[in-house]
Amino acid sequence: MVQWRDTTVSRDGVNLAVRTWSADKSPTVILVHGYPDANHVWEKVAERLSRHFKVVAYDVRGAGNSSVPKGRAAYKLRELRDDLHAVMDAVSPNEKVHLVGHDWGSIQTWESVTDPGAEQRIASYTTLSGPCLDHVGQWMKARLREQKIGVVLNQLSHSWYIGAFQLPVLAPALWKAGLAKAWPQVLRRTENLDSEPSATQLQDGTHGIELYRANMLPCLLKPRERYTKVPVQLIVARDDNYVRPAMLEDLSQWTDRLWRRELDCGHWGPLLQHPDVTADWIRDFIQHIDGAPASGPLQRSEVTGKQLKGPDSGKRVVITGAGSGIGRETALAFARRGALVVCTDINTEAAAATARVITAEGGSALSRKCDVSSTRSMEALANWVEKELGAPDIVVNNAGIGLSGSLLDTSVKDWQQVLGVNLWGVIHGSRLFARQMVDQGRAGHIVNVASAAAFMPSRMLPAYATSKSAVLMFSECLRAELGDHNIGVSAICPGIIDTPITRNTRFVGVDNDEQDRRRQHAHKLYQRRAFTPDRVAQAIVEAVEKNRAVVPVSPEARGMQWLGRFTPSLARNLAQVEISP
Repeated sequence: MVQWRDTTVSRDGVNLAVRTWSADKSPTVILVHGYPDANHVWEKVAERLSRHFKVVAYDVRGAGNSSVPKGRAAYKLRELRDDLHAVMDAVSPNEKVHLVGHDWGSIQTWESVTDPGAEQRIASYTTLSGPCLDHVGQWMKARLREQKIGVVLNQLSHSWYIGAFQLPVLAPALWKAGLAKAWPQVLRRTENLDSEPSATQLQDGTHGIELYRANMLPCLLKPRERYTKVPVQLIVARDDNYVRPAMLEDLSQWTDRLWRRELDCGHWGPLLQHPDVTADWIRDFIQHIDGAPASGPLQRSEVTGKQLKGPDSGKRVVITGAGSGIGRETALAFARRGALVVCTDINTEAAAATARVITAEGGSALSRKCDVSSTRSMEALANWVEKELGAPDIVVNNAGIGLSGSLLDTSVKDWQQVLGVNLWGVIHGSRLFARQMVDQGRAGHIVNVASAAAFMPSRMLPAYATSKSAVLMFSECLRAELGDHNIGVSAICPGIIDTPITRNTRFVGVDNDEQDRRRQHAHKLYQRRAFTPDRVAQAIVEAVEKNRAVVPVSPEARGMQWLGRFTPSLARNLAQVEISP
């Protein structure tokens, strides 16, 4: 563990308790805590950052071991700004500093970052769960002009406590009545976080209320236009119960350069639940601002204004078998919703063609060649995605091949090929990317494309039906396991869908001429059915949105699911009927 040193910085009679890690290193990173915290909330992140930088955290006025000035005016943003500058001058008088703020620490730091000429003293700013109050006021006015009152009301419903804090007695009385002692339990219930009780929690909770009373209404009712030339990294907690992500969507109009990254956690999650990820992102950002080449994930997180906006903006989606059929349509569907899509396929040109269609439509896409049946190929893909993009938000294990013919005509090589693509491809994709999601705190979603053939036995599809049944059961097992990590898993079971798989399906036990005839017959049958892959893609999108477990797609798929579940004996009898082209 890196040791720290405690000092005091004084300004106008207010003593600020300052803690410093790795005082001999450079550059200097200053961490500013929020309400109702003190600087100890940064300990996990600070320790990790101190391996690379000089790290400073201090108790803001009214919190921790710092002074408690009297009067509401003492908690105005201008006073907090001047405190921060006093700390900056004390710990790094001759060099620029990098600032990081959380909650009210972020709110007050915006006051410094948006001052004219701030870029001369501040090298970068990472903001977590604490928007500039003037930006919030401007955002509310803009949404009301656009008649999006529902968005504003949603945020206000999550900010109810701000109104309660304006009351003269209620909030301080709650802290004194036992909320201070119960605060760790509150975090455990609301955010599933384990936190240590603070010796100054009662003081932090009661005195910090003045921050709300001194600043909220003036800034929100008469917001200023506050711009900054300081490079800004925004880390969004997607499940923040207090600062909803929608409130941050206009930030790029107030910044020269903005990077946006997202974590699937609550308000305090970046600091207490995912300190490794948070520290890595801060380090990555600072090192780039100081001259190092941008990492792949950082490059992709920069907000350029060219990205399509939609419900999946900022998300990374990896799709196997994206060169045609269901894979291609799914790639297009997620890209049109604003996601960055990685199109993979064993056919390099097919994957690249899908990516080109997406970019031509204004979306964001990359392409990679990948053989899903190969452990080495899938590991290489996963390593590349992690290096270039970070953990994906959504993975669609779609790549598959068809095989028809009796068991006795199906060779060992045939079995290995079908199971290698249809089953092992799903296992590889789920195992590798789920590990990334868990390690990086990503509450993502894994979609495994099975088939309606998973619901019933078939004498003519023993290998194919076996592989897809295994995918269905594997998905159910995986869903039970990954639910603990807020990762959803869906099994998609399409019926008769008009895709290129019908033209590539092999029919074993027959000569080439007969195989060609059967392929053409199957292709015509699927064309007449006219159930197109874009409808499966839409079902996949809805499965992710609604976290559905098993999704039969098309009427025949739902019928086969019903037969297999409620009349298994009839399903077994039907399986004995040879239906061949």
